[in-house]
Amino acid sequence: MKINQIYVNLPVKDVQKTKEFWTKVGFSINEQITDEKAVCVMMNDNIQIMFLQEDYFQTFSERPVPKGDTTQVLVAIGLESREEVDQIVNAAVANGAYQHEEPQDHGWMYQNSFWDINGHGWNVIFADPSQIPTE
Repeated sequence: MKINQIYVNLPVKDVQKTKEFWTKVGFSINEQITDEKAVCVMMNDNIQIMFLQEDYFQTFSERPVPKGDTTQVLVAIGLESREEVDQIVNAAVANGAYQHEEPQDHGWMYQNSFWDINGHGWNVIFADPSQIPTE
């Protein structure tokens, strides 16, 4: 079996503000599946994040939407360079997100992170597996 796409579904209070935020961070929107109830943010051609208005999100699950002081998932995305990692995090923070923790450099992996305007956690990484220490 080979997965050819991934859609992550996350609840939000305000679809339009979410759309504006992710556009300002630098991502495009799939307008074909975006409306007043949902916005589809294109991470790339195969990875798309569906931000669903909370009432609409509830139609997919009988479980309650987590409140702002809880975390159910941290989404990690990998980029091509350390500079891109900081560029995404800095753009997110400049547009209303806040930094989760200080950047971490593990030599073979560099990580930075933020909480978006809806309280969802994002770990943004650059990794070079060829640099993983062997011992």
